[in-house]
Amino acid sequence: MENVIEVRGLTKSFNGKEVLKGIDLSVKRGENVVVLGRSGEGKSVTIQCIAALLTPDSGTVKVLGQDIHSLGEEALKDLRKKMGFLFQQAALYDSMSVRENLSFPLKAVLKIKDPAEIKMRSEEVLEAVGLQDAIDKMPSELSGGQRKRMGLARTLVVNPEIILYDEPTTGLDTITSQEISHLIMDVQKRYKATAIIITHDMHCAKVTADRILIMNDGKYIAEDSYEALENSPDKLINSFFKF
Repeated sequence: MENVIEVRGLTKSFNGKEVLKGIDLSVKRGENVVVLGRSGEGKSVTIQCIAALLTPDSGTVKVLGQDIHSLGEEALKDLRKKMGFLFQQAALYDSMSVRENLSFPLKAVLKIKDPAEIKMRSEEVLEAVGLQDAIDKMPSELSGGQRKRMGLARTLVVNPEIILYDEPTTGLDTITSQEISHLIMDVQKRYKATAIIITHDMHCAKVTADRILIMNDGKYIAEDSYEALENSPDKLINSFFKF
């Protein structure tokens, strides 16, 4: 199966501190890859480089066969249409209703003008995340879990091939976190999307991962299934699974 994301030799420093130390990462089409690591290890920096929200100091990032950091502005815009990024705080437009939050990327990114198509696609993604009754609510009227679902709906509405999840369960109670984790699996099955999931939530990792990478000191130190890593004799690797 083809790789849709290929990262080679990626480095990134901030104020003289090296955060990424030459990491390599490959993700196959349709795969959910979870990246585990303690705070400050560079997990989120990695996916921001993949989305070209940050420029690495060295190394290459290929997305769908294209070197994302060598693309011109228009080519980068076209490639980003195939990528979705779910931010930690959902990043909704608070002045827009749920309906408007969904219609905005359809109009601005995909240039869709047909009101019937916009309505259909908006209702479809809301049904997928269980928010059918919230279409005319404002973001301020949504709970934390509903905001996460809404952020995912806005990501899905443009039908991306790749989704980058940045701590999708952070700040949520245990039950809601479990619901979001299972929703990520539903999205993989329903939309056939490829995903990188940054998390420190071990339940989320166990539910969503086809494969797990563990990051420590700016590098990946292990890669395997949840079960294999959980039973690793390596004390550092095993410590991530003591919760």
